[in-house]
Amino acid sequence: MTVVPSRWRRVLLAAAVLPVLATAHAATAPAAATLETREIRAQLSPRRYTTLAAEIGAKINRLPLTEGAAFKQGQLLVQFDCVLQQAQLAKAEAALMAADTNWKGNQKLAKLNSVGQVELDVSRAETLKAQAEVAANRALLGKCQINAPFAGRIAEQKAREQQYVQPGQALMEILDDSTLELEFIIPSRWLSWVRNGAPFQVSIDETGKTYPAKVQRIGARVDPVSQSVKLTAVIDGRFGELVAGMSGKVLMAPPAK
Repeated sequence: MTVVPSRWRRVLLAAAVLPVLATAHAATAPAAATLETREIRAQLSPRRYTTLAAEIGAKINRLPLTEGAAFKQGQLLVQFDCVLQQAQLAKAEAALMAADTNWKGNQKLAKLNSVGQVELDVSRAETLKAQAEVAANRALLGKCQINAPFAGRIAEQKAREQQYVQPGQALMEILDDSTLELEFIIPSRWLSWVRNGAPFQVSIDETGKTYPAKVQRIGARVDPVSQSVKLTAVIDGRFGELVAGMSGKVLMAPPAK
């Protein structure tokens, strides 16, 4: 058996370790550069969207618009059958009339010292109570129809005409697609040149076209693990073929040095 001197053993060990370290370094370098070179994806989303729900228990009389239809702010979207609520309001108004008549009569009698102060105060309180009942029933009747809180389109209908719904039940999802936004992630080192209002292009998969966009908001915090930050942008202009939910590739790159 050949005995290798200790100094040669150290040389052979170093020669074996160096290729391993070089390989590990080569594997780590691309991982660090992945965030810089990867494709940045983004999805179109509406500026505003919400789910409309019933505030009363009633039967749906009319849904004047269908899924996908456009509407203006304040336009009727849902009409309920509110015959019962209308009858309750009429009853409350009749009770108010009776209470008011009684109070006015007691006021005249009080001037003649023909009624006590307690009875006068009670009649006044009954009038105020009846006024509150009328106001409550009018507010309830006001919930018998739902008007559009903003201009937009109906994304999904969750109820149908002649269906009885419960308070809090979702009826439809609506969105405002007048301005389409983009949200995506960029490397945090790009903050040295990315600014609000900065223009760029986005290529949408569904249309196969490229559209102008501009940065609208920059995230308030950098993710320390991925060294990235979220950007919100907006499509610069109106393009009828674009629909919320479409996605594509953000064409943004650092300026040439």
